[in-house]
Amino acid sequence: MAALSQTSRVVVKIGSALLVDRTSGDLRADWLRSLAADVAWLKAMGKDVILVSSGSIALGRGVLGLPRAELPLEQSQAAAAVGQIRLARAYEEALDPHGIKTAQVLVTLEDSENRRRYLNSRATMETLLGLGVVPIVNENDTIATDEIRYGDNDRLAAQVAVTVGADSLILLSDVDGFYSANPALDPHAKRYEVVEKITPEIEAMAGDGVSGLSKGGMITKLLAAKMATAAGCAMAITEGSPFNPLKTLEGGANCTWFTAHGDPQVARKRWIAAMKPKGQITVDAGAARALEGGKSLLPAGVADVEGTFGRGEPLAIVGPDGRKLGQGLSRYTGDEARALKGRRSAEIEEILGYPGRAALIHRDDMAL
Repeated sequence: MAALSQTSRVVVKIGSALLVDRTSGDLRADWLRSLAADVAWLKAMGKDVILVSSGSIALGRGVLGLPRAELPLEQSQAAAAVGQIRLARAYEEALDPHGIKTAQVLVTLEDSENRRRYLNSRATMETLLGLGVVPIVNENDTIATDEIRYGDNDRLAAQVAVTVGADSLILLSDVDGFYSANPALDPHAKRYEVVEKITPEIEAMAGDGVSGLSKGGMITKLLAAKMATAAGCAMAITEGSPFNPLKTLEGGANCTWFTAHGDPQVARKRWIAAMKPKGQITVDAGAARALEGGKSLLPAGVADVEGTFGRGEPLAIVGPDGRKLGQGLSRYTGDEARALKGRRSAEIEEILGYPGRAALIHRDDMAL
């Protein structure tokens, strides 16, 4: 598998059991500082890094003196509210000595299933990464109810990896890879070095988690691997408890790599191209040339807008001769797009009454 030093964008998932001491309920500050040093190492090589971190409920539980047993929803949300601010501050304090700025990003399953929210999340994350910031992502446990929950940060991390087009996803876990059986119960369990395809036989080997703090078992990691690898992102499961866990992984630590199926950007383009268009944008000759040169579609290059569509919905892109050039996801509604067609990006705020995005369809959301 490709080394971390050879990737360009990596998502790292950190479980509660790694961050929070099982007995005291306190943050493992020394371990977190070692992880921060690993993040600085990756950033120094020019890599984008996103951290998906559990731990808010576990930290809040300790502060509030709540039991380690399963909590009612209201108590879990209260613990998350107390713990999240401490978790964000801990990451900020750990990364600040390395000159790395952090941002807190809280999401729910609903945010990724709703195309408009998905595009908002993607645009925000891309902007943060472009500014050199390390986003700290967690499920918004303070408001999420069962029907809009991921329920585990393995799948959340995979969704983040897909959203930002990462080429590597690292699950720092309490086990050092994927086994043929639960190694805590079966001494003959075999660890897989590489899984090229997740077959029904592989799925049947997945057990449940043994940690008292983390909620995700091995089956959730396989679901995460399915999501990530289908989008062109390789995924590794490795033991996260040693100090400097990412450098340890790079140095040859035990792990299981799930191989990516293609390139993440190509996979995203195929996904966009396969959608059924909800409308049509006709562009002028200048815009058609710009699109073929890899540019985004600006309102100034739009000659006509057809259809009723919402923000984030797929549109066919047609040239002045009527030939379909491709399709992409709109950053505006149909009414807004019609109001903006042929106008300069500097006029968007005056026309719409708010400062919108410069591109009507961004090149990252376009398949030609």
